[in-house]
Amino acid sequence: MRTLKVLATAALVAALAVPAFAADTIKIGVAGPHTGDLAPYGIPTKEAALMVAEQVNAAGGILGKKVEVLPMDDQCKPEIATNAATKLVSEGVSMVIGHVCSGATKAAMGIYKEAGVIAISPSATNPPLTQSGDYPNFFRTIASDDMQGKLAADFVTGKLGAKKIAIIHDKGDYGKGFADFAKKFIEEGGKAKVVMYEGITPGAMDYSAVIQKVRREGADAVIFGGYHPEASKLVSQLKKKHVKAAFLGPDGIKGDGFLEIAGKKAEGVYATGPMDVTKYADNQKARAAYQKKYGKEPGTFFDQGYAAMEAALNAIKVAGGTDYAKVEKALRSSYVETAVGKIKFDNKGDAVGVGFSVYQVQNGKFVEQ
Repeated sequence: MRTLKVLATAALVAALAVPAFAADTIKIGVAGPHTGDLAPYGIPTKEAALMVAEQVNAAGGILGKKVEVLPMDDQCKPEIATNAATKLVSEGVSMVIGHVCSGATKAAMGIYKEAGVIAISPSATNPPLTQSGDYPNFFRTIASDDMQGKLAADFVTGKLGAKKIAIIHDKGDYGKGFADFAKKFIEEGGKAKVVMYEGITPGAMDYSAVIQKVRREGADAVIFGGYHPEASKLVSQLKKKHVKAAFLGPDGIKGDGFLEIAGKKAEGVYATGPMDVTKYADNQKARAAYQKKYGKEPGTFFDQGYAAMEAALNAIKVAGGTDYAKVEKALRSSYVETAVGKIKFDNKGDAVGVGFSVYQVQNGKFVEQ
């Protein structure tokens, strides 16, 4: 009997230690790279979603229910993303914040579509995710790569005055998509010539053959489509070989990961990325709360992740519940103040009112140009 009493007491203590969520909480999945090389892009969104949920729950929840966040790591790999999506659906999530990488997002969206689950990504910029019409359940709080590609092309040919441009990509949905749009707009602009267009293998240790080709073609600018691990190696090897071409990448390199790996060789590198939104009161409040909680500046896509969570919970509130059709309508019709400004979503799922800027690494930091 004494053993049973001890076990019962232990079980009670364990139960009291569990967060006091209601039986039918509003479950929100947060999918992205939480481990691996690309974790710096996924962890800030996870932290943002947890912060928003914590604040909402402290104020009484949504429609009388607590918000429960279910993080799910996909490492930005499509094959893992499908498993992550299946797991989240089986857990009964009402919505998903994510995924982070375009390839992983594309792999997961069919699963969410079949299950009637809406996903709001803070960073998946591949245009077909919204423009193809294949995923009416997909929304994003960041602009798409066609806008990013045009900005890159206009900046390199206009502001930098480059005449011979080498375009390199990592062969992925995101990287190649960005590169394709940059190439398209450069050729349409007629101010410069694309002298090289080539894919590289992610994870390779040496890109010297590609670097030699950049030198041989006499490129005065390099546009790269991909993420910071490969960009860091390319920048390092370009400088080692004394190739003086300007280097510009997309938002996949604009972050602490690139600065840490590339080190001093990052100086002068350009990157496109979401416009600076620190002027918004909601953003200032969110960042101040983050700094108080973690003692540091928030990372890449924190703003967009915070806004995605705010938009998701607002839509549920406006819809009066988690009914798919009502939430979808609320997302498209109801403006909401977020960390990236006052937004709603258009009929394709893109956020109205967001855009990109060009940044340059100056004294170890990305500075808006």
